[in-house]
Amino acid sequence: MSEPSPYRFGPSALGFAVRAKLEDLGAGARLFARLCLLLGSVLRRPRLLVDQIHFLGNHSLAIITVSGLFVGFVLGLQGYYTLQRYGAAESLGLLVALSLVRELGPVVTALLFAGRAGTSLTAEIGLMKAGEQLAAMEMMAVDPVQRVLAPRFWGGVIALPLLAAVFSAVGIIGGWAVGVLLIGVDAGAFWSQMQGGVDVFKDVGNGVVKSIVFGFTVSFVALLQGYACQPTPEGVSRATTRTVVVASLAVLALDFVLTAMMFSV
Repeated sequence: MSEPSPYRFGPSALGFAVRAKLEDLGAGARLFARLCLLLGSVLRRPRLLVDQIHFLGNHSLAIITVSGLFVGFVLGLQGYYTLQRYGAAESLGLLVALSLVRELGPVVTALLFAGRAGTSLTAEIGLMKAGEQLAAMEMMAVDPVQRVLAPRFWGGVIALPLLAAVFSAVGIIGGWAVGVLLIGVDAGAFWSQMQGGVDVFKDVGNGVVKSIVFGFTVSFVALLQGYACQPTPEGVSRATTRTVVVASLAVLALDFVLTAMMFSV
């Protein structure tokens, strides 16, 4: 018997759709497990990993730096006007630092990374699939997951936390420039409040954990969409769009879950 059409309504169509989604989830889980297990083989060929860190990290550095600077500017302005109502303008440095290292640094960096590097990964893998380069590698007994996907996956996992650290550092400098140089907040109070109120393990450490989780998420979504896309120009374009949508929603959902787990203990 032929499989029921997914465009018909009824129990058979519902079962067909559920089975198709379960197959997709299973294939994605198997691919994720393979990518994690291939860390050893990636480390044995560090040149491939370094090239991907350079491609994903250095090429995203400009948008991360500029975005972090302007986010710091906005935090400095909004934070000052809010704290001034309560006579706590000296705590501006603490507000800026906590906002960046806890939330805005990892989250905004992951969203920008998904839009810049994630789409690039999806388009690259999708075009390789459309050009039958992955199939040619399989014909030559070369595993495309090990040779192509794994270095890009681990390159994204390593690059995103580094970019998040740059984003937070530049954002703090932006907040300092607005608060101290433009508005006139005392520089000593700005830095001393930050130094006394930011905990390295609880605040900075949790932000690092978030950025690592986001690195896994965005890199995997981008590679999965490119690897599973239809080998046509339209299929590649749709996969690139899905990468931004799925990765952004996953980052925001995971941010809520991680924040609830970290700061409720």
